[in-house]
Amino acid sequence: MPEKKESYTTAITKLRQIIEDIERGELDVDVLSAKVKEAGRLISLCKEKLLKADEEGKKILDELDE
Repeated sequence: MPEKKESYTTAITKLRQIIEDIERGELDVDVLSAKVKEAGRLISLCKEKLLKADEEGKKILDELDE
């Protein structure tokens, strides 16, 4: 069964929490490494969703111009 991806809102919420955790500066190096890796995954997910929404918006606008 394919893995269900998080919503954009969920990903942003998790990303904000990771940023807060990192900014506090109290993380162990191993935990910091895992948080940075997770942040990278979340950023990629958000970027993918934003690009898809942009493409869909442009497609709709192009169809309206026809």
